[in-house]
Amino acid sequence: MRILCATAVATTILATPATAAPAAPPPAAPPPAAQSVGRLLTELQKLYRQAEQATETYNATAVALKKQQREAALLGKDLTKARKDLTASRAAAGRLARRQYQGDSELSPYVRLLLARDPRSALDQGHVLRRLTDRRARTIDRLTAGEKHAASLATRSRKALDKQTALAGQQKKQRDTVRQKLAEVEKLLAGLSAEELAELSRLETAGTEKAQQSLLASGALGAPGPGGSPAATRAPSSAGDKAVRHAVRQIGKPYVWGAEGPESYDCSGLTSQAWAEAGRTIPRTSQEQWKQLPRVPLKSLRPGDLVVYFPDATHVALYLGDGLVVQAPRPGTKVKVSPIAANPLLGAVRPDPGAPPVDDYRPPKLPKGARDGSDTGYGSATAPDA
Repeated sequence: MRILCATAVATTILATPATAAPAAPPPAAPPPAAQSVGRLLTELQKLYRQAEQATETYNATAVALKKQQREAALLGKDLTKARKDLTASRAAAGRLARRQYQGDSELSPYVRLLLARDPRSALDQGHVLRRLTDRRARTIDRLTAGEKHAASLATRSRKALDKQTALAGQQKKQRDTVRQKLAEVEKLLAGLSAEELAELSRLETAGTEKAQQSLLASGALGAPGPGGSPAATRAPSSAGDKAVRHAVRQIGKPYVWGAEGPESYDCSGLTSQAWAEAGRTIPRTSQEQWKQLPRVPLKSLRPGDLVVYFPDATHVALYLGDGLVVQAPRPGTKVKVSPIAANPLLGAVRPDPGAPPVDDYRPPKLPKGARDGSDTGYGSATAPDA
């Protein structure tokens, strides 16, 4: 019996499945909130970049529309004048036709020529005949040329107005695109708690500081000074100095897309107006500023130069010196001073490459709170009506 019992117990133990050893715990994942805010930061940066790209496209169309409106206005004035001249020519042709009908025309000298008493009278009458014939020919030529000119101007005017209408429609679509992108941003932000917004700001600030330190350490702005500080600031040109001082005076004014002052600005509105105040006209949009203005290496930056961002040149700022820029960052922010590496750098351009630097340059004094606020911006903005 003992043998049978022992055998039964052994059989039971062998038949029972062995319990698996507990698995090693998975690696700790970041808290859900941190993951969520990190993804939001990436998504927001993408949306703001898309919105700014649409903004600069909108600005370019606005410039083209203004140019087309000026052309259409000039054509309209020329067409009005041409029609007045045509009316005068038609009146002269009518008078000529009436005179010919009444017998007071170049046909009368023919009759007088046949009845002339002597050769002298015949020559005088021939001269009168030629003058009358020339006058009729000039009148007809003016009438024909006037009709052709008026018809050509009318065609060009119609084409100019058609192009103006197409540009206005295109501008409206681009405006709607910007509004849609900003609405997407607002929708994302609406569901965030105060803690998540604070974390979003912290992540953004940390990213900017890291990018700035990396840029300075790389020597891209020139050999860093003591303690890794930015390279010494070069003196600007006289116009560059004026542009910088104008931009600094705009600090604290709100970003509004499509705006170019004096109460609000977008990024390229600020840079173009700063240089306009300095007496130099530069392109309105960041893409055209990058495309048309002479480029300079970052190591040669001087105050007043334009720093352009992102691969498609959709953002621009004005170099202040000391590794800083003055910029209108994004909707919801105000014109402020930011680290030059606040956005991914594309390069720099100089509106006055041949101008000499000023003597004894002293940077403008920055207002209190010039560096406060987000360098990216996460707020609402009111879009213009047109």
